Amino acid sequence: MAYASKDLSVLAYANGFTLWHYTTHDLAADVDTIGYFNGAADLLRVGDMVLANCAVGGAPSGGVLIVASNAAGVVDVANLTPFGAANSD
Repeated sequence: MAYASKDLSVLAYANGFTLWHYTTHDLAADVDTIGYFNGAADLLRVGDMVLANCAVGGAPSGGVLIVASNAAGVVDVANLTPFGAANSD
């Protein structure tokens, strides 16, 4: 699948920072590849965070993506940092 603008929404905005939410049927490994969010290049800024719900409808995963770069319409986000990772204690 591909990025769908209808699935990206603003949760909070302050001081030039935006916290986003994105939900998709796509796997996290697809979502955190360079270029996936190119359709949102005019919205996303370096340092913005995206709370992502990936693989919805399958074996879902969730976490945080950080916009690492956005230049010439090409957006790259850091790999998904998952929520609820097993604690090693």
